[in-house]
Amino acid sequence: MSAYAIFDVEIYDLERYQDFISKVKPALEAVGAKYLSRGGIHKVYEGDWNPRRIVLLEFPSVDAFEEFYFGEIYQNLKSIRDECSSARLVSVEGL
Repeated sequence: MSAYAIFDVEIYDLERYQDFISKVKPALEAVGAKYLSRGGIHKVYEGDWNPRRIVLLEFPSVDAFEEFYFGEIYQNLKSIRDECSSARLVSVEGL
């Protein structure tokens, strides 16, 4: 069953964030993940959520997402992401 990771990202240093993206993209592809949305225009229709930049990723499963997220490669790259941005993250199991 697929899993989806939804990031709400605020970027402070776009150049450094692009460095992160160039390194994380191959790592995502290696685990079978794919981008479904990267910062497209969004609208809030209900509630008080005010997302900054939405990134939506599809993973083959929750286990695949967690192996990626808690794995050494991403945890090393996450330190770069944390230098140049802040994020909120949730995952949800698909149908």
